[in-house]
Amino acid sequence: MITVDNLKDNITEKAKLYSSIKYGLAIGQTVYLVLFLFLFESLGFSNILARNIQQLMLSDYYAVLLYIFIIYIIYYILSFPLNFYHSFLLEHKFLLSRQTIKDWFSDQLKGGIISYALTIIGLEAFYFILKHQPQNWWWIFSIFWIFLSLILAKLTPLIIIPLFFKYKKLSDDGLRERIIVLSAKMKIKILDVFEIDLSKKTVKVNAGLVGWGTTRRVILADRLREKYSSDEIEVILAHEFAHYKHKHLIKIILINVLITVLCFYLIAKTNGWVLRLFGLSSLRDIASLPIVFIYLILFGIIMQPLENVFSRRFEKNADLIALKTTGLKEAFVSAMDKLASQNLADRKPHPFIKLFFFDHPPIDERISYAKTVFH
Repeated sequence: MITVDNLKDNITEKAKLYSSIKYGLAIGQTVYLVLFLFLFESLGFSNILARNIQQLMLSDYYAVLLYIFIIYIIYYILSFPLNFYHSFLLEHKFLLSRQTIKDWFSDQLKGGIISYALTIIGLEAFYFILKHQPQNWWWIFSIFWIFLSLILAKLTPLIIIPLFFKYKKLSDDGLRERIIVLSAKMKIKILDVFEIDLSKKTVKVNAGLVGWGTTRRVILADRLREKYSSDEIEVILAHEFAHYKHKHLIKIILINVLITVLCFYLIAKTNGWVLRLFGLSSLRDIASLPIVFIYLILFGIIMQPLENVFSRRFEKNADLIALKTTGLKEAFVSAMDKLASQNLADRKPHPFIKLFFFDHPPIDERISYAKTVFH
């Protein structure tokens, strides 16, 4: 039997095992969530909860707050064993996590509060628009959803990331200056270059460009400089800058706009007969919320392969631009190798897995492409 212990010296096989477990758990958690929502609705629990909340004579605003809070708590308790194994035990088993149980619970609490707050904002807007624009709610709410996503992108480096990590300006002045010169060369305006204390949670490393407008900044994992050369870091960031330079993010947003509008249009046109199957009459009834969530999840699954195709194309293009801009082919190849080993990435996934799980080309494809284009 293959175990983690006897794979310590074989990174590729270890990564395959780790990835296989992660894929299985991701699929399992999605199926579990859909099943939970379906049973909660079909067995009448959602209706019972909604009617009991209505008896409290709360306003619609507070009724939604309470309903979502209760269903969140119920689902978190029921899914806790799977969640704990997936996000804590598995990461420790493969020696990828440095988190203590206390820190893990802290992150779970903060993540839960953020998720709850965003859900409430979305649902309150959903019910307000549905009430005042019953015929046109689907496209008006789609616009709101997109606007909210843009606001979150801007606020993430200011509010969300600092809740989980500590920022500090990059202390390596030489590397910092090199990154700033690269950003200027690629005509990307950045606030500055920062390090985050990622190593307190994981042995994995990463680098990226977050935020937009005045909040856009480079962030590096604090241990990145220990194992990656300046050339490797530069070509990694050139890839990130390429996304902004060639407006890949705007293109992804436009794709998401289309998908979002299609999803809510589908809900608007089909919710009547679906609601009747569960003995409900209107989307305005909070008892129908599990059905709305099921719509979003299933539509997301159906559209994920299409989103991934476009995303992988943009990633491949960003690799090409990064290589042309820096000329650092060997650094790119070595960086990809290191990232794959350190993060236990699946270098050559099954086509089905690639279709649904990979928004980047697999590492081996990226390396092969770099060697082919720049031979």
